[in-house]
Parts: sequence; structure tokens; C-alpha cells
Amino acid sequence: MTNVIARDSGTRRPALSARVDFEGGVGMIAASRDFTADFLTAAPTASREPLREDRVDVARLVVSELVTNVVRHAPGPCRLELALHPDVLEIRVHDTRPVPPVAGPRDPNRIGQHGMEIVLALCTRVDVEATPHGKRIRARLPLS
Repeated sequence: MTNVIARDSGTRRPALSARVDFEGGVGMIAASRDFTADFLTAAPTASREPLREDRVDVARLVVSELVTNVVRHAPGPCRLELALHPDVLEIRVHDTRPVPPVAGPRDPNRIGQHGMEIVLALCTRVDVEATPHGKRIRARLPLS
């Protein structure tokens, strides 16, 4: 696991960004949740109020669902990137499988496989982009 954190005071770039590279395996699910919580609770608060704990929990949930999809459907390396913008967290997950995730039809009787439904319900935008080595999912999560 490799971590990189960058700060930028420019208006178009995020105030703070970070990334972590995972080699794969089920352990990256919990590690990605912890990485997200640590990133958000350590984010500078000079220009805004500290994030409410429930917003940190929602961010952890979205990251967990996206990384769980990687573990289940694209075993291998994964990169998680977080970018903090005013009132929005941009979450990017890169994996090695080019096939985009699919949200199943609404089915309250289905056990499991609700990950993308959760992500789509909580985020204002979710994009999937093919990359030379798989795909990148970008989700924009409101923080207010």
C-alpha cells in the first residue's frame, strides 16, 4: 500500500487530495474505509466547519462499496484517489477490469449486490471511464 497526499490552494484544483495503491485482496476494503476517514478528519478546516461524523461515515460507505466491487469483480491492484473540493468529495477507484459495474433493478428481496445502487443513491454523479489497464469510476459525494 502506497500513500500520496498533495495540497493545492488553486481554485480549480481540490484543496487536498490523496491516493493509495493496493496490491489486491480483501484487506483493501477495510484499509480503504480507514484511509477515507483519516483523510477527511485530517482535512484542513480553516475555510469550513469540520465535517460531521455522519458525512464521514457516508464517504466510508461509498468507498467501501466501490472497493468491494473491485475485490469481487476485478481482483488485482487497485488505486483509490480522494479529492476534497468545497462541499464535495470526489472519489476515484481504478481497477483492472474494463467491464463497467451495473446497478441491479430495485429488488428489496435480493440479498446483497446492492453496492452500485447505494453509490448511485448517495452521489450526485458517477462516471465510468475505460482506461488502458481497466477502468476508473469517479463518484462525486456531497459533504453538506
